[in-house]
Amino acid sequence: MAKMNLKEHARVRTHATRTLAAQAFSRAAGAPLVHGNSIRLLKDARENYPAWLEAIRSAQKYIYFENYIIRDDDIGHQFADALIAKAKEGLPVRLLYDWLGGLTETSGSFWQRLAAGGVEVRCFNPLSFDSPLGWVSRLHRKSLCVDNRVAFVSGLCVGQMWSGYPDRNIPPWRDTGIEIRGPVVADVVHSFSRVWAETGPELPADEVPSRDSIPIAGTVDLRVLGNVAATAGLYRLEHLITVLAQRTLWLTDAYYAGTTSYVQALRGAAMDGVDVRLLVPGSSGDLKFLRPISRAGYRPLLEAGVRVFEWNGSMLHAKTAVADGRWARVGSSNLNMASWLGNWELDVAIEDMDFAQEMEQMYLEDLENATEIVLSRKNRVGPIAEPGSRQSGPSALKRVGGSRHGSASRLTAGAIRVGNTVGAAITSRLVLGAAEAKIMLFGGSTLLGMALLALLQPLLMVIPFSLLAGWIGTSLLIQAYKLHKSGQDDTSNGESDVKSDMPKNGMKDKVVEIPRLQAEPGRESSSRRTPHDTSSKP
Repeated sequence: MAKMNLKEHARVRTHATRTLAAQAFSRAAGAPLVHGNSIRLLKDARENYPAWLEAIRSAQKYIYFENYIIRDDDIGHQFADALIAKAKEGLPVRLLYDWLGGLTETSGSFWQRLAAGGVEVRCFNPLSFDSPLGWVSRLHRKSLCVDNRVAFVSGLCVGQMWSGYPDRNIPPWRDTGIEIRGPVVADVVHSFSRVWAETGPELPADEVPSRDSIPIAGTVDLRVLGNVAATAGLYRLEHLITVLAQRTLWLTDAYYAGTTSYVQALRGAAMDGVDVRLLVPGSSGDLKFLRPISRAGYRPLLEAGVRVFEWNGSMLHAKTAVADGRWARVGSSNLNMASWLGNWELDVAIEDMDFAQEMEQMYLEDLENATEIVLSRKNRVGPIAEPGSRQSGPSALKRVGGSRHGSASRLTAGAIRVGNTVGAAITSRLVLGAAEAKIMLFGGSTLLGMALLALLQPLLMVIPFSLLAGWIGTSLLIQAYKLHKSGQDDTSNGESDVKSDMPKNGMKDKVVEIPRLQAEPGRESSSRRTPHDTSSKP
């Protein structure tokens, strides 16, 4: 009898733990768990692009496509032709691209051709005079939704480098995406509609489906992360996964620049016996100068037992995670503050053992083409073997073109890493090791050079500063005028608005009454449960 009670107690505790974890995931990510979906893992452009094009060509109702970079090359023209063909059939085809992502990659005639062919094209966050620093937040997402029946989320942009250059013997960029079907497609469409509304009129209400309107397609549980920018939902979720991982935590990232708290979370997991691995680009990374900065961040990870690997092929652009063979993430977010707090990103968290195990197998295959980074006897960060023996292999391949392709967040990531190190050196609040010496040398030399330039040629420092200060000051005055003007308009209509329970636009006031946080003694507060909470398991 005691054994039965013990088993029952363990079962109840396990169920309670899973319920608590599910609640924690939902609150941390700001996204509910959606049941009844199917998912397909798509590796590289050879699997992603054909699936995207097939879905576009089979569309019957709507096509929503957003991507950070759509290049004006052979691959870009394939997608342009497919989108124009469906638009000429009378389908609403809506395309959203990022201003910075397309600044040097795509000609104006490319977008004009799409618009002339019936595609509704919008540019996200172009440079604006009244917002000098507004360009920092970018649309870094990559998603495609077709007919509210299928959606694709990935790290792939649209360009020839993702397909490779066979005539030059240069392999494609390594990247990962997924195809999803089921009620969760409504969440992807809703995410698209949010950023679409940032660029102009909203989508028609009848084009934004509810989850109930989409039939169940499988048994996979998913969360869509990225409804809005600058909420740190994924940042909180990544910390939570790091804390809850018990056996394995395998990460792939294109522009890693972990914050102090995230590095400590990874270190803590590794020191508790979790198999933590990080796979990042090697010598073929698209920005060479960031490699030493990223390597400077390896030391605290390696010292705690985290295993770090550098990819030997062409650019590694995937952003994925898999933990304990039951949880996984695929999407556009890099492990840096630009993705976590600045950009509009889109990721999908998957809670399914079969898919997680498929992700683990793919990760092990990737490690076969990677070099492990270790601490040498002299306590220096370096590859486990000298790279000279690999120069005839994939690591010797050079990327075609310039070094500007990929994520805009890499620049911010590098700046944050340098800023953290220099700040730590000045304040003496953090322990610095030999690996940070290069960053401190770079920071010190830069500041010293700026000081000498200011002394010898003060106008070269004063003029740019004056122009920037004038720009920001003018933009603040413009915004202040707009706010003042809108306030006067509201005041002029205030009397009629006060007498009416409904505003002139016919919509109810967007006021949410906050329930009491504490229940009366002996009673459970009914406000702690919400009717729309669909989370049920970790």
